[in-house]
Amino acid sequence: MKVAVTGAAGYLGTNLIPQLVERGHDVVAIDRAAPTTSDPAVTWVEGDVLDPASMRSALADVEVVYHLVALITLAEKNDLAWRVNTEGVRVTAEAALEVGVRRFVHTSSIHAFDQYRAGGHIDETTGRSVDPELPVYDRSKWAGEEKLRAVIERGLDAVIVNPTGVYGPVDFPDRLSRLNRTVLEAVRGRTPVMIGGGFDLVDVRDVGQGLILAGEKGRTGENYLLGGEMVTLFDLCKMAAAHAGVKGPRFAIPAKALGALLPVLEPIGKRLGSDILSKAALGAVISAPIVDHGKAERELGYQPRPVQQTVADLVDFLRAPRAA
Repeated sequence: MKVAVTGAAGYLGTNLIPQLVERGHDVVAIDRAAPTTSDPAVTWVEGDVLDPASMRSALADVEVVYHLVALITLAEKNDLAWRVNTEGVRVTAEAALEVGVRRFVHTSSIHAFDQYRAGGHIDETTGRSVDPELPVYDRSKWAGEEKLRAVIERGLDAVIVNPTGVYGPVDFPDRLSRLNRTVLEAVRGRTPVMIGGGFDLVDVRDVGQGLILAGEKGRTGENYLLGGEMVTLFDLCKMAAAHAGVKGPRFAIPAKALGALLPVLEPIGKRLGSDILSKAALGAVISAPIVDHGKAERELGYQPRPVQQTVADLVDFLRAPRAA
């Protein structure tokens, strides 16, 4: 079967494509970045999710589209992120409908659900990120889903997945994801202190599997949370350091204390040019909602691997020698 992946050169795309190839699919890899594989089963196409003609051309003769493109930011406002995460979804979905794509699998995010008002628990019925005070990424991911639903009403067969905090191999050593970079610092023994809060973390390889299962078994118009396990950042760094044989963090700063200080810390971070001390960076960790991915398990057969396995694999990946 011929399938397409938008954002193919990114972190998730780099892990999804080998799984698709392993299943015997011919993959149209759509991105404006340089190819990340020379596999003959993968055809690289330059495409712009904000250009309708570009997407119609890229998706011609494709049966299933996995839409991964997103601009992740911790900024309160970002016009490009808003356009890519909303209009980019609409343009790609409309192109898929126009060229006759059989199924469209959209990668949204746990951030499309309002984690700050979730009452400690998130499932597919939780309220959405509509509050204008929320970070732009959260609001744009929900708005992108709304754009997609308008195209579903016109006849597109589409399903939506919402991954939680994505980590694990394979990643790009020169531009690691935030979570993987946190693990790398622990592996290097550079994390004497860590934040006490936690988050639901999911292996990037399991997200790839969840995307494929959603394409095969998901119900049209439905959301599926792709979670893993609730893990504190302190425990994550301790596990990584132990696997690497180095000293891990010795204590954690209580999450509640950080939450109380955030109104003071955030302006300081802005003056220092850092987004680490921000609601976008720390809010979900402080609120630490439990994510219920039972719907994906029941309907898709989704089964994420244990956190210990991901941490061990990630540490081994981060410590492996790189070719010059």
